[in-house]
Order: sequence, then structure tokens, then C-alpha cells
Amino acid sequence: MVNAMDILGPAIGACLFVLAMSLVREPRRRTLNAVLVAGASGVYLSGGFGVWELAYPIAAMPVLLRALQSHRYIGVAWLMHAAWDLPHHLWGNPIWPFMPASSLGCFVLDSLIAVWFLAGAPALIGRVPDRMQEHQSADHEPPVVNRQPPHKPSPVA
Repeated sequence: MVNAMDILGPAIGACLFVLAMSLVREPRRRTLNAVLVAGASGVYLSGGFGVWELAYPIAAMPVLLRALQSHRYIGVAWLMHAAWDLPHHLWGNPIWPFMPASSLGCFVLDSLIAVWFLAGAPALIGRVPDRMQEHQSADHEPPVVNRQPPHKPSPVA
């Protein structure tokens, strides 16, 4: 039996995820999320489909490699993961054994964050200034580099 919180909770989680990721600078945001979606490819290796569980990580690998360079490929990878969530909800084992609708929740969350990545993962809120970086830049001025060529003595006639 699915209740409203099985859908609403993951939807709220997706919104919080997007807001939190908006605080991460590029290119770190893209790299971090490529690693996160790659890690998510292994969550179902004991999901009830036996050797067929290996099909998804193998199929996802080329997309995950491209995800290191593209928000849109991260979105495609999350949609691929969402497509793997649904059969696990319907016929396999849930991600969390203590929560029967957890694979459905994962489907909702993955689908919603995929939309954000397919849109290019724009920052939805301003990034908090990095106080450590501001402090360092105030204390450490960049070195002055003399760009003039060395003085050559004029030839004596």
C-alpha cells in the first residue's frame, strides 16, 4: 500500500537536494553528482533479480563516463536509475528492506532531480561566500611579477 508521504517525502527530498547542490560551485557540482549517480548504480546488486542486477551498471557505464563532463548526461543517468527503481518496486526487493515503498520513493526523487540536471543544473539560490577563501585572499596578495624585459646596456660606439 502506497500512501501520500511515499511520494511527497521524496519530492521534498529532491527539492532539498537541488537547493543544497545549488550551493556547490562548478565544476565541483558536476563532478560530485557524476560520482553520486555512479554510486547509485550499485544499490540494487542484491535487489532480487539475480545475475540480471549486473545489467544496469554495465548499461549505465558509458553514460556515467559522459556524466563527468555533462549535466545532461547526469540527468540521463538519474532517469536510467529511476527506470531501474520501478521494476524493483513492482517485482523486486526495495532498497531499504524496512520500508516497502523505498524503491518507489527513489523513483520519485531520481526523476525529479533528473529534470534539474537535464535543465543544465542551474543554481537556484546564491552560493554562500567562502569565508576561508575571502580571508586568504585578503591576507595574501598575489605576487607582483616584473614583466619588463631585462635592461640591456646600450652599445658603446
